[in-house]
Amino acid sequence: MKTYDVIVIGGGPAGLAAAIAAKKEGARVLLIEREARLGGILKQCIHDGFGLIRFGEKLSGPEYVERFIDEFHQMDIECSTLTFVTNIVKQKGGFVLTAVNRQGVQEYRAASMVLATGCRERTAKQVKIHGTRPSGIFTAGAAQNFVNLMGQMPARKCVVLGSGDIGLIMARRLTLEGAKVLGVYEVKPTPSGLTRNLVQCLDDYDIPLYLSHTVTRVFGTERLEAVEIAQVDAKMTPIPGTEQTLACDTLILSVGLIPENEMAEKLDVVLDPRTKGPVCDNQFMTGVPGIFSCGNALHVNDLVDYVSESGELAGAAAAMYCRRIAGTAFYSSVPLRADASLQYLVPQKINVGPGASKAVLYFRSREILQNAVLNIAIDGKTVYEKKYRNLKPPEMERLELDFEPWNIGETSDICVNIRKEGVK
Repeated sequence: MKTYDVIVIGGGPAGLAAAIAAKKEGARVLLIEREARLGGILKQCIHDGFGLIRFGEKLSGPEYVERFIDEFHQMDIECSTLTFVTNIVKQKGGFVLTAVNRQGVQEYRAASMVLATGCRERTAKQVKIHGTRPSGIFTAGAAQNFVNLMGQMPARKCVVLGSGDIGLIMARRLTLEGAKVLGVYEVKPTPSGLTRNLVQCLDDYDIPLYLSHTVTRVFGTERLEAVEIAQVDAKMTPIPGTEQTLACDTLILSVGLIPENEMAEKLDVVLDPRTKGPVCDNQFMTGVPGIFSCGNALHVNDLVDYVSESGELAGAAAAMYCRRIAGTAFYSSVPLRADASLQYLVPQKINVGPGASKAVLYFRSREILQNAVLNIAIDGKTVYEKKYRNLKPPEMERLELDFEPWNIGETSDICVNIRKEGVK
């Protein structure tokens, strides 16, 4: 049985960044990837816009991730592709991982692990669309794979359900390939994608966006023939009498992403109901000592630059954890309490101790707000405020803070909220 300091599960942008960071900290690292090639979802994201924050350039997905793959190989980090993890068992001093690959059943031991397993798309059945089960219904990622990697055109006349970023990008991509996109339909009263994608993918190509609308039924036997569209009320319930039928051969679903955390659940890692990812501290360690999480497995990011950043932080922390195992006391953590004004806040805990309280916070507001203030209070006393001109739920915010000067203790009550400027 081979032994490592850190095993990273997932070879996308988060996993690559985690493996590189752990290696730079002197750890012996193994990266496990279930696909034949590294790169994750970015292999099929041929549009540009990646790397603006990290590299100051507009890169395509393959160009962005290739920079990490090159560094990964230059550092001679061990990698096992076409490898599927079947079990992880926590033992004294670490973990034993069982996997299956071309060589058969393999077992590996590690002192710490980084879960960089990404996320998956919701399907038609998960959003309760009634009707038959014809071909021609694709998640946006599946359609992207067909067009960009397989060179196959899945649609001639299509409807896009959901205004998430991948759906917006595929509306433009299919239009460029000659398909007719009848419209993008969003059940919420506000769009779900980034403003830049709304402009560049819909406005620039005269693709209509219909808010407070959803698909309620599909028609067709072998191939999709039509969809039923209805308006929805404030509770997102279809309004009787508003139904209309659109003839089409394809339905593209962009109805949300779900972090992949089946392995975390098997290890009894506590998940946050807001993010659907693990509850973690500011070093991205979960409630199970030695298990770290990052990227879209931790929470769904809208920019890959932040996926890579969380991977680096988690990988470095996992390597440092291995060095602390031999007798050094671990940090205690204090919860960060995000009130209802935030859609979510990551991390959910702050470590207490010298040098342990620096944190990169990621959060989303629950509502669209202009001239808003983020407030952090400790035991009822405001210690930090930051003003924001515009906050939108689809656009995640990042904030770097050091909590140590505020002398937080193990029983401190730390509350984070967002309010309109001038409102107490």
